[in-house]
Amino acid sequence: MDAVTDTNVYEPHQWKHSTIVAGVKWKNPVGTASGTFQLAACRWFYDVSQMGAICTKGVSPEPWQGNPGPRTAETPAGMVNSVGLQNPGVDHYLVDELPKLKDLGATVITNVAGHSDDEYAEVVAKLADSRADMLEINVSCPNVNHGGMSVGTDPEALHRLIDRLRKITSKPMIVKLSPNVTDITAIARAAVDAGADALSLINTLVGMRIDIRTGEPILSNRTGGVSGPAIFPIALSYVWRVRQALPDIPIIGIGGIDSGEKALEYLYAGANAVEVGAAALYDPTAPLRVARELDDLLDSRPELAAKLAAGETWR
Repeated sequence: MDAVTDTNVYEPHQWKHSTIVAGVKWKNPVGTASGTFQLAACRWFYDVSQMGAICTKGVSPEPWQGNPGPRTAETPAGMVNSVGLQNPGVDHYLVDELPKLKDLGATVITNVAGHSDDEYAEVVAKLADSRADMLEINVSCPNVNHGGMSVGTDPEALHRLIDRLRKITSKPMIVKLSPNVTDITAIARAAVDAGADALSLINTLVGMRIDIRTGEPILSNRTGGVSGPAIFPIALSYVWRVRQALPDIPIIGIGGIDSGEKALEYLYAGANAVEVGAAALYDPTAPLRVARELDDLLDSRPELAAKLAAGETWR
């Protein structure tokens, strides 16, 4: 049955296999990926409280309008997007989406965006005493303190930012890593050394499409972020590499997950949990479907399931 028409998505589900990420218990090891979930839309398709965690769209100090259109383009086994982190701002988020999610019983990860260290700090300060269970710091935004480059591409700049944010909040803090670097393990180590409680990886890869009728880029921003099944093996290898370099840090795997089997590969690569993103854009119930498939797959893998439940990993 098509997942979108499956009436069971609102049936109570008894999860058999939980996980722990940076001290926070998830009902199951599957969450939503930032930028692909909006409560107003997704709540019509499934009970969002059933997810392991809900990672909400990035919030900034003030409302961001995002980039002009066109913002998206199709690509084989994926898509390229340049939405530009459009959002209504942290103040709106605190009085609207976050309370609604918590009142529904969801475990919430708030994604934090900023164009400078000061902007990141302003958002984290406002979230420090909020009902959010975890914060995810999106370090792929262009950072004006860093010459317009993503702070997540420079270990020193990243260490300085995370060290500053660590002093502002006691909430578990996840750093979302960009794959657009030479050595992701150096970036990961800088984040952990500065106080990150967990890492999520990967964010999108840089890509583009050309309109052959005009010879011009399809996206108004020219380049954008590639996501979807096409990046799955790349993201999986990054999780593996970071796990080998940092055996103790909790890791959330992201990239190309559209089935329980692919989620399972991430867990065997050393992830504590995963997040489903692009798949939810064509099948809104994909995160919950993946979670249920994975829950069943873990039945026959008791050793892995036991490690996850204890906050440990396979590797």
